[in-house]
Amino acid sequence: MAKHWADFQYEIYLRGMTGAVPRLPTDLSRLEELTEQRLGPGPVGYVAGSAGTGSTADANRAALDRRRIVPRMLRDVAERDLSVEVLGHSLPAPLALAPVGVLSLMHPDAEPAAARAAAAQGVPYILSSASSTPMEQVAEAMGDGERWFQLYWAKDREVTRSFLHRAKAAGFTALFVTLDTPLLAWRPRDLDQAYLPFLRGVGTANYFTDPAFTAGLAKPVHEDPDAAVMHFVGMFADPAKTWPDLAFLRENWDGPIVLKGILHPQDALLAAEAGMDGVVVSNHGGRQVAGSVAAADALPRVAQAAGDRLTVLFDSGIRTGDDILKALALGAKSVLVGRPYAYGLGLDGQAGVEHVIRCLLAEFDLTLALSGHSRPTTLTADDLIEESA
Repeated sequence: MAKHWADFQYEIYLRGMTGAVPRLPTDLSRLEELTEQRLGPGPVGYVAGSAGTGSTADANRAALDRRRIVPRMLRDVAERDLSVEVLGHSLPAPLALAPVGVLSLMHPDAEPAAARAAAAQGVPYILSSASSTPMEQVAEAMGDGERWFQLYWAKDREVTRSFLHRAKAAGFTALFVTLDTPLLAWRPRDLDQAYLPFLRGVGTANYFTDPAFTAGLAKPVHEDPDAAVMHFVGMFADPAKTWPDLAFLRENWDGPIVLKGILHPQDALLAAEAGMDGVVVSNHGGRQVAGSVAAADALPRVAQAAGDRLTVLFDSGIRTGDDILKALALGAKSVLVGRPYAYGLGLDGQAGVEHVIRCLLAEFDLTLALSGHSRPTTLTADDLIEESA
């Protein structure tokens, strides 16, 4: 019998009989405000902030809210199975933790706490290249939990090659390549605080522990940290990369490769032609292109164009269980969630991240059942209507 994630609600109610209530809200949209109250403006702004006026982040939410679920009645939903096949792996539910860099800004336990939470709940954890903990330590923290590695594609080929070899050795099974950050966007919340963690040597752990990176330094990192930071800044991103460069990644990574940041159907087809295994329909949570198309508006076209050739995943704006259902109905095989788990981490460490995972999947399980479905794979666009904007 498959696990019923919805049972989490009865666990909460039963604890209530002893006077206990959840430490964090079960409406995850409230976490951002609580985090704003708890942490300093620099760290919170870095995680919560968006490009420009925030219009893209707002559009992400509006595009999901505009689509409404049409429940069906008298269907047997007593037994439900949320499991899905993604990138050759059987997952207990269509959810993974998105790559979020610099998690030490949120909590001293940082990435290892998030990774342990994901492993404890059986969902994949995607580690950011820009983590504040070296990838080997994160891998050790999560044991045999499913882990995927996100690459910020450096200018230095040897550093990129080294990252890929290290990730493979540490048991990361899939590679997620972020394409939408060849340059850092105009982010007023960070600019107004003059706050960029990387310039303080935070979020650079994978680089500062990398032999190919340190080979380019005149002195060890601890002897001249400023020089190490500037070396990092000089190679972090590369706006000159084009589609033929993907061949280098395929030569140096023998597992699935997923391109993150795809919004145009033609780009999805180019990814398939380049031998990629999947795409993440994402606008970086509204953090990169101000005025960009909402991710949920881009998803159906990408899924229709390349869903038969690629694994299509979705990211940007997921806050609730019904958001997950809508993304799957629009053509995604699974979703990634980012900011909510970062807030959970900031508020309550590993337990906070587990709370976010369990709330999302309990609500998804219930919404799925109450809409007349017993498994995610039966969802289609016919289960939604789109309200006029």
